Amino acid sequence: MEHGNYKSVNKSVRKKDSMQLLLGKPVYTDDITPDDALVVKILRSPHPNAVIRKIDTAIAKKVPGVVDIYTWEDVPKQRFAIAGQTFPEPSPYDRLILDRHVRFVGDAVAIIAAETEKAAEKAMKLIRVEYEILPAVLDFRTALDNPNLVHPEDDWFPPCEVGGDPKRNLVASEVSSDGDVDAVFADCDIVFERTYHTRAFKQAMMETFRTYTEMDRYGRLHVIASSQIVFHCRRILSRALGIPKSRIRVEKPRIGGGFGAKQSAVCEVYPAFVTLKTGRPSKLIYSREESQIAGSPRHEMEIRVKLGADRDGTIRALDVYTLSNTGAYGEHGPTTVGLSGHKSIPLYTGSLEAHRFAYDVVYTNLQAAGAYRGYGATQGIFAVESAVNELAEQIGMDPTLIREKNMVREGMTMPAYYNEPASACALDKCLDHCKSLFGWEEKYPVRDMGNGKVRAAGVAMAMQGSCISNVDVGSATVKLSEDGTYNLLIGAADMGTGCDTILAQMAAECLECDVDNIAVFGADTDASPYDSGSYASSTTYVTGKAVEKACGDLKKKICQIAAEMMGCPVGETVFEGEFVRRKDSDQTVSISDIAYRAQVGNTIAPEATVTHSSPVSPPPFMVGMAEIELDRLTGQVTVLDYTAVVDCGIPINPALARIQTEGGLVQGIGHTLMENVIYNDRGRPIESSFMQYKLPTRLDIGRLNVEFEHSYEPTGPFGAKSIGEIVINTPAPAIAHAIYRATGFWHRELPITPEKIALGKE
Repeated sequence: MEHGNYKSVNKSVRKKDSMQLLLGKPVYTDDITPDDALVVKILRSPHPNAVIRKIDTAIAKKVPGVVDIYTWEDVPKQRFAIAGQTFPEPSPYDRLILDRHVRFVGDAVAIIAAETEKAAEKAMKLIRVEYEILPAVLDFRTALDNPNLVHPEDDWFPPCEVGGDPKRNLVASEVSSDGDVDAVFADCDIVFERTYHTRAFKQAMMETFRTYTEMDRYGRLHVIASSQIVFHCRRILSRALGIPKSRIRVEKPRIGGGFGAKQSAVCEVYPAFVTLKTGRPSKLIYSREESQIAGSPRHEMEIRVKLGADRDGTIRALDVYTLSNTGAYGEHGPTTVGLSGHKSIPLYTGSLEAHRFAYDVVYTNLQAAGAYRGYGATQGIFAVESAVNELAEQIGMDPTLIREKNMVREGMTMPAYYNEPASACALDKCLDHCKSLFGWEEKYPVRDMGNGKVRAAGVAMAMQGSCISNVDVGSATVKLSEDGTYNLLIGAADMGTGCDTILAQMAAECLECDVDNIAVFGADTDASPYDSGSYASSTTYVTGKAVEKACGDLKKKICQIAAEMMGCPVGETVFEGEFVRRKDSDQTVSISDIAYRAQVGNTIAPEATVTHSSPVSPPPFMVGMAEIELDRLTGQVTVLDYTAVVDCGIPINPALARIQTEGGLVQGIGHTLMENVIYNDRGRPIESSFMQYKLPTRLDIGRLNVEFEHSYEPTGPFGAKSIGEIVINTPAPAIAHAIYRATGFWHRELPITPEKIALGKE
């Protein structure tokens, strides 16, 4: 199919489920599951590090309506990880369903199963727990080789060797490099080192964590969860509960937002355990407070950047060291940290002679971190892009020109990105387009507006990936229905991203039919073909390619059936959308006739399943520019204009790509200016509700202007790369740069609050 000559792809098609959502139809986990299930509640630890000496549930169990209460003595003793990752997981097996040793404020102490929420809440207050309080590791800078161990147990198990050692509070550690970094630094005109600090931001999705479980009519555990990872969830439950995967079915309905939080099986195991124990349906719905204090926030990171350059702005060497705080458990710790270097350093492939990237991931007695959109790249790009902006200001060079001079360009091989090629890269075009769209030449100079208010601008670039190369698997099944329409079965999870619609557009393009003729189903471990799940920005790129290939296979089968009907060799048939034609003749059979024929005396199944994986992960690229107005008296920052130009290859659905970009920008602005996760000196999180944890509203984000520059990725479906994660990465460095321009002070810690600006310090 000729590049660009598309009927369904690269078109802004309405989302498949848009009317259901707009009309408030029941589509989410709590809407579609019965209300007469047992209510499951979790008693949580008030201490950051303690061992349960005694737990008395006798009085609590007598509360009318309480079915049972479970403690660490009742659960299997098999350690597991809740990270939704491909087996063998890089994350260590360091959890129990309930552990005698609780490791953060909010850690699970007991599971309460009751007929009503009121009974469960009453019972929770009557459970008596005697703790031996242990010294807590609350500062991740002091965690490595601290005498106080977060995981002293002997059955800590690493499925993959990633450099972890629990006796050092170490989850993962690595050093990689290319070229002689120290020699290049010694030869540079300018060498400086800066340290940047990003907090553990919350995904704050509107639908909190929730799971419903029941025993089905075959005696299997049926799990309905708001999850991005149904197949990984099945494996996690199998290990945690000690039952075979064949006895577990996991499905997800509509997801009310995930942003990576639901790439961890945060709550699924608790109601599943109750259902196995009682044989009864169970439901656990996290409150907003529970989602805030016992969810899976972004990893806090401290990133040291050493940069070497010449006076003309040529960036010759980068040395990045990341210290990552995984919290009390290690899920996603070994993998998020890699992106902080591998998705920031390669942006400067055009000039770099050498680089080094090292990291340590440490345990602390704080809420366990997890996946969040950007997955470590967000933190690393804040650091590296800020360092490049500091270089530009130091040598008096326009920061857009310094990027033009050093950036990665199409055709280059990126040593810091696993030596992958930039086979589709429009980053240079993104920068030119963004400068023009934003009005960089007019907005870059600082402008005094009077009354202590100044306007200033900042810039940043970003890259991400389109999958986990050589790991992620996407699959699709396409079936012909008897009326000539099609069913598309996927294991990827649409969590508001629109992947159901985007994958249907690809199928419609391949099968030469209307998008409405593609009915999408997913994700369900019993019915869907295997898919790693919706994370790593992989759905469009990996699962999309599986859809494209499956449609090609199905067309061949349809032509085989048509050839039998027309009495000719299959080589003489041509698939033409609504019918199959015999070459060099007027003889045709309609798709619906072929579908009916497939149901009578037929031996050719009119369906195809394809599994796809990619040896590369082509990066999308992006440039973002921010214009702010800053009140020097109060430190208040108002974002007036945020302009972004994205290269995601060929956007499959430009409207959904634009919405994804706008949503990511809003989250990035929130991280930069207001969102924060703070703990008191006893390890208790302070922002336990949206009253304290401030999120940006429409009034906080000014004008968002999003456009696209196309590149054509040869390994992607219809030239597509990913879009989901890259869009969150540029606001922090761009806004921090603008704040420096307005104040003359570099803020190297996020968030940059009015108090910090007014005081002129971190």
